Amino acid sequence: MSGVEFSLIIPVKDEEAAIAPCLARVVAVLEALDDPVAHSFEILFIDDGSSDATLDMIRKANAADPRIRAISLSRNFGKEAALSAGLDAARGAAVVPLDVDLQDPPEALPKMIAEWRAGYDVVCGVRDNRQTDTLPKRITADFYYRAHNWLSDDKIPEHAGDFRLLDRKVVEVIRRMPERNRFMKGLFAWAGFKQTAVSYHREERKHGRTKYNYWKLWTLAIDGITSASTVPLRIWSYLGGLVALGALAYALFIIVRTLTTGIIVPGYASLMVAILFLGGLQLLSLGVLGEYVGRILTETKGRPLYIVRERIGD
Repeated sequence: MSGVEFSLIIPVKDEEAAIAPCLARVVAVLEALDDPVAHSFEILFIDDGSSDATLDMIRKANAADPRIRAISLSRNFGKEAALSAGLDAARGAAVVPLDVDLQDPPEALPKMIAEWRAGYDVVCGVRDNRQTDTLPKRITADFYYRAHNWLSDDKIPEHAGDFRLLDRKVVEVIRRMPERNRFMKGLFAWAGFKQTAVSYHREERKHGRTKYNYWKLWTLAIDGITSASTVPLRIWSYLGGLVALGALAYALFIIVRTLTTGIIVPGYASLMVAILFLGGLQLLSLGVLGEYVGRILTETKGRPLYIVRERIGD
């Protein structure tokens, strides 16, 4: 190993206004620590295809402080791939992913490091509230965490994001995972190890604006569930069985009614309802199956998770 005690991974895309405030606050927190981390840390930016002056800001920061490094990807590969690139390049004995918007406050890092020193391998940052989110986002986030933990054996802490401390041995386990469809919170949960949590107050975003809209959050949720569980496939098997049993029961009812009351011409409305209902179920089941088949295709292609265009500070 390089001897670096602590690595902070910060994925960025078009965040030129946030680089300097983020560094000022993070460096102040780390240098004030009563811990060896204060004298042995690195800050690793992952530039995920920025089109503004983000990379220039990072170059200036590196020229002033060699503890600041960066990897620039050849295009926008997405946050999950950027985090993977950061884990591959981080050199610290402990690693923490952090968003540049500082909604997850660096002031929580001392508590995380203290828990790590106490023997924990993973220290999750858990939000004590979601008041900075809109009401629809709070409701959908709560529903997602509950749904994910109900469907998957790999439970993720509720209201915990990517902000967490990972010991080097946990990082190495995650780096060895070969899948291309990556949901990092699920991978962190799958790895296991001795875990604890640190609560913190999530702040308002002060610089730039979020890159996540509701559609991207929905896509991330689908990726999270399909990467962690095959229960959705089983659900459609069970539902298909129930519909088949219902159809059989209805057929028996028709036979009995015909034998007792004579032949009755079936109604157009009931026939159309049955056809549309069963057709809708088939299309939905094909959609769920398609999600999994699409992931199989991505895995069989074997393309790299990301491509590095430039390294700064190596």
